[in-house]
Amino acid sequence: MKPDSSLSDVIAALQSGRTTASKLTKAYLARIKAYDRGGPRLNAVREVNPDALMIARSLDGLKPSATRPLAGVPILLKDNIATGDKQHTTGGSLALKDARARDDATLVKQLRAAGAVILGKVNLTEFANILSVDMPSGYSSIGGQVKNAYAPDLRDERGIPVVLPGGSSAGSGVSVAAGLCAAAIGTETSGSLLSPATQSGLVTVKPTVGLISRAGVLPISHSQDTAGPLTRTVRDAAILLNVLAARDPLDLATRGLKRPADYTAGLDKDALRGARIGLPSDPGDPLNDAYFGKLPARAKTVMSRAFEALQDLGATLVRANIPTAGWIGGPGTTMNVLNTNPLSPRKGQLATPPIVFLYEFKHDLGLYLRDWATGTRMKKLADIVAFNKAHARKALRFGQDLALAAEATRGDLSELEYRSARAMDLLAAKTRGLDPYFRQHKLDAVIFPAAHGAAIAAKPGYPSVQVPAGFVSGVEGRPTPRYPIGLTFSGPAWSEARLLRLAYAFEQATNARHPPPGLPAL
Repeated sequence: MKPDSSLSDVIAALQSGRTTASKLTKAYLARIKAYDRGGPRLNAVREVNPDALMIARSLDGLKPSATRPLAGVPILLKDNIATGDKQHTTGGSLALKDARARDDATLVKQLRAAGAVILGKVNLTEFANILSVDMPSGYSSIGGQVKNAYAPDLRDERGIPVVLPGGSSAGSGVSVAAGLCAAAIGTETSGSLLSPATQSGLVTVKPTVGLISRAGVLPISHSQDTAGPLTRTVRDAAILLNVLAARDPLDLATRGLKRPADYTAGLDKDALRGARIGLPSDPGDPLNDAYFGKLPARAKTVMSRAFEALQDLGATLVRANIPTAGWIGGPGTTMNVLNTNPLSPRKGQLATPPIVFLYEFKHDLGLYLRDWATGTRMKKLADIVAFNKAHARKALRFGQDLALAAEATRGDLSELEYRSARAMDLLAAKTRGLDPYFRQHKLDAVIFPAAHGAAIAAKPGYPSVQVPAGFVSGVEGRPTPRYPIGLTFSGPAWSEARLLRLAYAFEQATNARHPPPGLPAL
């Protein structure tokens, strides 16, 4: 098998007998050793499952089937997804270095039931990027810094990658891009799947909140958290959604789940013909061109080519900006936090993180530590803050200003400002933003560059599907190797099947994904 083989190709090879679960697992483990622990030292994988090879051997007699579609397929998990085995679940926090979980997260049970080999846990931005302002994507106190596989050697004067891996699901993205697994699972609150997908040239589905159970996922915000796949192709992502999309009594958000029997069934190269696609970039309204208008020149060039491809495929592009009251955000939805990150170029300035994230983080983390975590003395956010302070040299390279702001809340979500902020998020992004935008223009989807539309879709819990669109180079005037940029299709709740169809047609016509150079087969 080629290291860049798609999940579909891996399944086909297992079905035909050209490879086995144990051979695949050995190959990926060798690749992790060569390129993650050695060579460019990508540092994507935090911990290899010590039982991975034993599990793979137990599956050698099975082939992928309708009942076990992933039999023998090695999958990596973001290290905020609980596994009730020998692996740790740390969220990237040194304070949780000994933590394990009482049980598998629901999505892990689904993967195992489908026959997947859980290969290990991957690094992430610590606590999924709610520890400190301006923490680099892919950094955590326990795992260190994940590198972008397209520019692994380029760092700035602070030792931070110039081309970031994207986060918070950095390790998930880099591990798939570098061929360290067949596919990976990440999570998103706002941008944490879309960002690593664009930076690593991958496909992702950020699902409707409630499509995939969050039970057993170390949280930020129950209002917006979701898990999702990071894969090399749209079909691969659809295959994983077939396994993961299910109701779960442990996650009430899944009660209203709507899904087709098979997400792969509708994939069609002609799916864009006749589709109406919102393009929120109206040259006659430059002040509201919030997503495409300020892109760097190279990114604008890639997006222009994407527009042409969409039109060539028969789509109608509706150039219309999202109303100001939608994209600008509702009143009282952010909190002023003093940036005390010692390595931030904006140290001493006010940051404005979402109120909902900070208030829900303290509350939701406490529930996770109570109900899921074992092997740790950390019982609440205050314990983690205190541990970090006591071990500041190792734990607080970038500070913990966001965690301190979260800890200052009551933790029971009783505050009026929290309830108001959540209502205003929905009023802006949903009621005044995307809902009337879709209705007025009769759209099948709206497109955004890279992860720039993450927030407006994430606040109402709406889905997005991203596919590679091309390559750019340079970061803030500094020359870099070429690295990927993606195109995101977003839609209303439960529209994943439609978005996958549209993304598939674009992917098949453009073939914009190319694996990182310098990482050959072993």
